[in-house]
Amino acid sequence: MSLDQPLAPLPQEGMGFAAAWPVRAGDVDPYQRLRLDAVARYLQDISWDELQQTALHRTDPTWIVRRTVIDVIRPVTWPDQVHLTRWCSSMSTRWTNMRTRITSDGGGLIETEGFWINLSESSNLPARISDDGLAYLARSTDEHRLRWRPYLTDPAPRESDTDLPFPVRATDIDQYNHVNHTCYWQAVEQFLVDYPKLVAGPHRAVIEYVAPVLAREHITVRGRYEPGDRTGQQVLRLWFVVGGTTTTVVRIMPLPE
Repeated sequence: MSLDQPLAPLPQEGMGFAAAWPVRAGDVDPYQRLRLDAVARYLQDISWDELQQTALHRTDPTWIVRRTVIDVIRPVTWPDQVHLTRWCSSMSTRWTNMRTRITSDGGGLIETEGFWINLSESSNLPARISDDGLAYLARSTDEHRLRWRPYLTDPAPRESDTDLPFPVRATDIDQYNHVNHTCYWQAVEQFLVDYPKLVAGPHRAVIEYVAPVLAREHITVRGRYEPGDRTGQQVLRLWFVVGGTTTTVVRIMPLPE
């Protein structure tokens, strides 16, 4: 897949790990739209549920996400019930693309894909997935040559008066002493307040994590909005910068046709 291509379809009806829960009041914006940071938490929650309810919690317990793609086709709103289905769409021996489809009783549809890396518990470096783990993931895909290729390669612009400090709170830090990957979407939502048309129709949000951010580090977010790029589409680009180093890159744009 590339930045402009559609996400992989469900390989077979009824396949995948499934979960469901209600949309809660803390998940939505003032217009009752399910926020992107809430979607990211849902993806984290179902990944944990799958890990704990399968043999993966024993064979391959530690994973980090390198990229998340969120395609909001029809927004999920409150109050509603969401149904999530998660499956592997492509894989290699150390990482995998995990697709999650989110539907709601009210007709919402959000398609997502995450690039997840298996880590060694001893070294915290990418490690080979166990044979049992590979067999489990391979049930839903024939693509076993997945390679990492970044989608978002634009360099960060120079600092300007529009840069937004993003203070790291104690509650943002996870068990690895890093800012949890779902928290970055809160800053994305802060910028989207000024560009409501971007999320008024079907849209794609992509985030890539280049380097971890530790507790007590200071994040600055640089945003650039293009009312019409070279394809004629509006685009919001964000760069999370720590000490002059870009740690995370985001792009929000209309969903490719």
